[in-house]
Amino acid sequence: MFSGIVEETARVIKIEKDKTNYHFYLTCSFADKLKIDQSVSHNGVCLTVVEVFPEEKLYKVTAIQETLDKSNLGLLQPGDEVNVERSMSMDKLLDGHLVQGHVDQTAICTDIKEVDGSWYFTFKYDKSKGNITVEKGSISVNGVSLTVVNSRDDSFSVAIIPFTYQVTNFHTFKVGTVVNLEFDIIGKYIQKIMSTYIEQLSKK
Repeated sequence: MFSGIVEETARVIKIEKDKTNYHFYLTCSFADKLKIDQSVSHNGVCLTVVEVFPEEKLYKVTAIQETLDKSNLGLLQPGDEVNVERSMSMDKLLDGHLVQGHVDQTAICTDIKEVDGSWYFTFKYDKSKGNITVEKGSISVNGVSLTVVNSRDDSFSVAIIPFTYQVTNFHTFKVGTVVNLEFDIIGKYIQKIMSTYIEQLSKK
């Protein structure tokens, strides 16, 4: 479980393809402190550390085909920045919101506006997958816990302050950039309960 408060960006050093799996080698300031089997969020995707190279401040994670299909990890190239966050401990404050590290789908950045030193990013997603946003609700974009503004059936916007812009990979976004979305877990449960209830009513 994560909070959506990104610690920093890790840099992709190397990518190895093994059948349908991708092995990512990344570097960041805390790479030498990681342990094998530890969970780390990468652009909002929970991946397990499988190897650590402390002297090089390098570590390795593996993504399977299903993860690559549902996220933007398959688009990564050496040199790219990835938002990283280590799993949350129970004694820490929940500064963001509950983020599972299970990406629901991707979205495309359709607009970027700078307003008085901050930025507004708009994203469009495939609504046929049944996910929704609500005004002022929570959303995870590339693992960053954010508040929804301008909620629509298939799009939404978020406001990014200068600190978040610099610490995360939001500063690399352009129109057309593909991002990972994890919708609010509470909203997903409510939506599932309601859709099941409506389906049962229609059968009566």
